[in-house]
Amino acid sequence: MESKTKNRESWLAAAFAALAEGGVDKVRVEVLAKALKVTKGSFYWHFRDRTDLMNALLDSWKTGRIAAIKEQTRLDGREPAQQLRDLLALYGGSKPRGMAIELAVRDWARRDPEAESVIAEVDRERLHSVAGLFVALDLPPDQAFARAYLFYAFAFGQGLLAPGAAADRAEVVRAICADVLVPAA
Repeated sequence: MESKTKNRESWLAAAFAALAEGGVDKVRVEVLAKALKVTKGSFYWHFRDRTDLMNALLDSWKTGRIAAIKEQTRLDGREPAQQLRDLLALYGGSKPRGMAIELAVRDWARRDPEAESVIAEVDRERLHSVAGLFVALDLPPDQAFARAYLFYAFAFGQGLLAPGAAADRAEVVRAICADVLVPAA
């Protein structure tokens, strides 16, 4: 192994790759060092221990997800209905690594209170932001929230189904669900 030190972002990127590949149990210092072709000593330049890495991983995921959803739901001149359809398409499987990370963090949250807290914070922001697009379509707040909830239940539910379960009909299913979820402008 090389003795050079990778930067903190390299370690986090490797940790995200391991998380996507096999869940939180695959995020191990030795495995990451091997993937990065460095010694374990490099790890300790950037993190106190694995717990520090895992906290940094959660923080990075949270920050990235909240920034992304704010950007994706920012009223930008497009019709809110089109933004919702575009967002639904974004979650529709075009980023399998992102969905793998999402599901791994959610699985992690079932066993870890800190991860559970982070998931709750991200979900609150997602629901608030997407509900805002529904409110912009003149829906009352309770209905906007309910549609945002269904929106994410569908978006993430796709990732729970067997890979390829409806691959041949994914676009049709997504279009029909968009018609159900997003009121006509």
